[in-house]
Amino acid sequence: MKTEGPANIFLIGYRCTGKTSVGRRLAALTERRFVDTDDCLTGEFGDTIAAFVAAHGWKAFRQQEALILARVCGESGLVVATGGGIVLTPENVTIMKNSGLVVWLTAPPATIARRMASDPLSRESRPRLTEMPGGQEIERTLAERLPLYRRAMDFSIDTDDMAVEDICRQIMAATIGRGE
Repeated sequence: MKTEGPANIFLIGYRCTGKTSVGRRLAALTERRFVDTDDCLTGEFGDTIAAFVAAHGWKAFRQQEALILARVCGESGLVVATGGGIVLTPENVTIMKNSGLVVWLTAPPATIARRMASDPLSRESRPRLTEMPGGQEIERTLAERLPLYRRAMDFSIDTDDMAVEDICRQIMAATIGRGE
């Protein structure tokens, strides 16, 4: 059953909060196309994000991320899983809000650390954000980004101990009646 609602639905949040898993399922449930901006970037780079950042730096990565997002926002009928740092560039937040609804998926640092440890993609292709040990990096980076996520979101969902289906149902319930 196709769900009426905003032109696009953007999923923001820290790594391993469920953006890709929820995004894929939500797109299927709402008959929308799913786009993962990180997948778009790796497709363009022909390599992992970690390799691109190592070769070109974070500034170049953020510039490429903004270009991908601008292209995506030119379309409608999408569910978009974004990179965890998409909110670091204020223009990204503006373009997402102008193009649809922004949903912040959250999880406690311990849950994120557990999910990252069990996710081979995190270990192999995502670059470290700091020189700190994993748990400290998560806590510090989350603390820095919390105000940015709060400003960007239309609403949030805590994904800790929630099934993907339940998260999707909450998003669908919150988006019905939000016009195109």
